[in-house]
Amino acid sequence: MPMSVWSQAAELSPWLAERLERLGEAELDVLAARLEQDMPDEAWLPHVQAAVAALPAPGSRPLPELARGPDPAWQAALRQLRQREQMRFVARDLLRRCPLVTLTRELSAFADAVLAVALAAAEAELAALHGRPVGAGSGRIQQLVVLGLGKLGGHELNLSSDIDLIFAYDEDGETDGARSIGNQEFFIKVGQRIIQLLDPVMADGFVFRVDMRLRPWGDGSALATSFDAMELYYERHGREWERYALIKARVCAGDLRAGEQLLKSLKPFVYRRYIDFGAFESLRDMKAMIEREVRRHDRDDNIKLGAGGIREVEFIAQAFQLIRGGVDSALQERELLKVLPLLADRQLLPAAAVDELVTAYGFLRDSEHRIQALHDQQTQTLPAADDDRLRLARAMGFADWGAYVSALACQREIVHGHFRDVIVARDAAEPQVPAPESWPEPVRALLASRAVAQLTGTARDRFDRLLPLLVHACLAHENGDLALLRIMPLIEATLRRSAYLVLLIENQDALQRLIDLCAASPWIAESLARYPVLLDELLNAATLFAPPSRDDLVAELRAQLTRVPEDDLERQMDVLRIFQKGQVLRVAASDLKGTLPLMKISDSLTWIAEAVLQEVLNLAWRQLTAKHGRPLRVDGTPCDPDFVIVGYGKLGGLELGYGSDLDLVFLHDGDPQRDSDGERPLDGASFFARLGQRIIHLLTTAMATGQLYDVDMRLRPSGSSGLLVTSLSGFSQYQREHAWAWEHQALIRARVVAGDTRLAARFDAVRAEVLARARDRETLRHEVVEMRDKMRGHLAPKDGIDLKHSPGGLVDLEFLVQYLTLAHAHDFPALTRWPDNVRLLDTLAEAGVLSSQDAEGLKAAYLALRARGHRRALARVDRILGEGELVAERTLVRTQWARFMTGGAA
Repeated sequence: MPMSVWSQAAELSPWLAERLERLGEAELDVLAARLEQDMPDEAWLPHVQAAVAALPAPGSRPLPELARGPDPAWQAALRQLRQREQMRFVARDLLRRCPLVTLTRELSAFADAVLAVALAAAEAELAALHGRPVGAGSGRIQQLVVLGLGKLGGHELNLSSDIDLIFAYDEDGETDGARSIGNQEFFIKVGQRIIQLLDPVMADGFVFRVDMRLRPWGDGSALATSFDAMELYYERHGREWERYALIKARVCAGDLRAGEQLLKSLKPFVYRRYIDFGAFESLRDMKAMIEREVRRHDRDDNIKLGAGGIREVEFIAQAFQLIRGGVDSALQERELLKVLPLLADRQLLPAAAVDELVTAYGFLRDSEHRIQALHDQQTQTLPAADDDRLRLARAMGFADWGAYVSALACQREIVHGHFRDVIVARDAAEPQVPAPESWPEPVRALLASRAVAQLTGTARDRFDRLLPLLVHACLAHENGDLALLRIMPLIEATLRRSAYLVLLIENQDALQRLIDLCAASPWIAESLARYPVLLDELLNAATLFAPPSRDDLVAELRAQLTRVPEDDLERQMDVLRIFQKGQVLRVAASDLKGTLPLMKISDSLTWIAEAVLQEVLNLAWRQLTAKHGRPLRVDGTPCDPDFVIVGYGKLGGLELGYGSDLDLVFLHDGDPQRDSDGERPLDGASFFARLGQRIIHLLTTAMATGQLYDVDMRLRPSGSSGLLVTSLSGFSQYQREHAWAWEHQALIRARVVAGDTRLAARFDAVRAEVLARARDRETLRHEVVEMRDKMRGHLAPKDGIDLKHSPGGLVDLEFLVQYLTLAHAHDFPALTRWPDNVRLLDTLAEAGVLSSQDAEGLKAAYLALRARGHRRALARVDRILGEGELVAERTLVRTQWARFMTGGAA
């Protein structure tokens, strides 16, 4: 490399200039050869090992020397290596030979390699003194686990970072040498020796400053901790800031497999299994503490800790990680520049905001590196000396200090603006509300309850902060008393998990939406009280009042499930339930707000069920095939899956309502006699029966997150006495030879809602053939009327007008459409295409069975009855109508029923 290039870098770093003067031409050539090349992670360990390869092997010195401490030759060699590598890192950055992420990755990989070499040396020397540590339970040799936190854990080290470490080991026990000591003492000594190798400033400087203050109990505690003790500490004593610290925790050296198991065991502490808005409070408190330090020490020029600095970008990303990482494992990412785009993908931050934060973060980190490169100092404070200021400005691509400072201020202002938007400082002004003794009775009752009396600490503080906000907002609402009455059970339900209270404290818009929805619908209020996790849906009006499309539902549920380990069945079932309930809440909110027409409401509720059923089938199939292998077809090839779920009734007719159960039939096309191809085979009939049972179990099991759906299987061939799962051929034969007229009525509203597309097409063909059979219309009419009379006798109320079962109600209309379809499908096969009443009425008009006017009138009546049913469900009101409700619609249905079914006057 030409010396002029070195000069360019040296002009920007007095430290580099001084180091270059010490190197001979040969050393410069070696360094220059590596300046243009990126080093992959795996290249660093052999590189560091080569630097100490000529030194005495660890543990080979006389025991008295070993006891005194690490080998001075090793200390010197590692420091000299660090000086050479630091020159390379500084020059590559100043000369812009690599992007930020490459530089920080290499710095972190170098640290990992140094730690691995230092650990191996320390363990070898301590083993020579005391023998190897042996686990008391397993009898296996133990090795230290070195966890890197902070920037090291995130592969984000800067040019002069500390390395934040935690030392841990798996099992207690004793070493197997003549001078045996306990495993904890052994690993404490190993940790001390690692620090001695790397941290002290000597003639050749230092390798890395080591910070151990993030370990359990902090300074003054044992330097190394067993896994069991560490898990117990975080379970019982872990503090909120330690969750923040562990986000980036990574196994950097030592027993990698054991370390990964340790981190897995600590994840429940870091990431709650629910939306945790309490993270805002802890991050806000941490930021306030940092700001106090900045003010106390006049550090406004600190681009890491000051307003709009690096730490604020980190806080923004990590706030969302702590809040949502437990329910979205993709957010359990260590590297900040990988986290930020995820926030845009999930609509947690606007894409433009993320772009601005990424740009600002790059500018700030580049500035940090070039400040540190000036004198190889651990600082993020802007320089005071004029010559250093000019060097920094030029290193950042600016002609002078003023231009750089202006650009820096702009970036910091952008960061601080987004920080304020995300982690808003609490307004000290309390809302003006009456004294508690004059609050509405439901609030006073809750205040006097035992549950509130038992609240302490953080939970009590959150409760006391939310209640005035809630009362104030309800007093301003036209139906505030009703909303407050309905919200109180929700508040009581969240007292034990008070992070949900924080969600409402932190998000005034969400609080207002809660009041609006609960005032409008007791059904929504009850759903939220039973499942407070659904409060998260209130945060974003854009998604709350605009349910996703069918394809988006499928993609979103699949994406959520792929983030859950395949062996975590409980978590998978929770994800399914939370997804289903959250999506239904969106539909209900859109219904109340009027952003979805009736047909779209039922469509959306049906699509949610379809998406859930497909994933439940996939899950059940994976579980059974993992245990028993795949069932086989008649030709001996494996099924894939040759199974369908057929939806009947409202599900089949795309007419689901709130709280509807699912009428299902299971069909397969495997060989019932052949055994499956696994190690624990089942015959085909048994396999598919278990598959059906598993699906029902996954749908109906009650958990803390509720159940998915109630399931009704009585429409299968032979009803409750029939097989749970039927072959398609058996189903076809039953429909042709044994089914009653009412079963063919039900078949009109049947369609495949999940499973094998090839088998679905064959089912459609069977259905069309059965429905298009020639029928004696008088016999059919008699059978339909007879079944309707039986139903009315059992289900219609003696008093009042039932929306569904009374004359002129929904069932009359549905039976009328079904009769006309079966009576005319032989002549008009297009009637076999549709399972839903609206399109069937259109087709009956096209076929001339109904006039266009009659079809439109019946459609309007049907939609009005359905809409009233949806609203009454949300209002938790029964189906009994007043005498004056929907009179014209009911009269029209009765008239058409009389015309076609009884031949008399309506």
